Amino acid sequence: MTNTEQMGFRALADPTRRDILQLLAQSDMTIAEVADNFQMTRGAVKKHLTILEEGDLISVRVSGRSRMNTLNTDGIKRVFDWFSYFDSFWDDRLSKLKTEIEKDTQ
Repeated sequence: MTNTEQMGFRALADPTRRDILQLLAQSDMTIAEVADNFQMTRGAVKKHLTILEEGDLISVRVSGRSRMNTLNTDGIKRVFDWFSYFDSFWDDRLSKLKTEIEKDTQ
């Protein structure tokens, strides 16, 4: 696992950052616009956004004096793909367990 992937998982560990990602999935936002949705300072929101950017889950572009935060779909897809592997793994394991249990009950 790369450092960026590790940072992505670190970013997802916090429920506030997951909420921020859901907001950014709806539209690009400035720090102030994101902060309006939370009971925390802009500085605290900025720290969360920095961690999301370090994890490659969002990108930031400067537009005049504003910094627009945008969901990075490629970064989200990498995380989704990683989780999908384990989703498939557990589906397979549970299916095998079910088969064994059904053998024992017949």
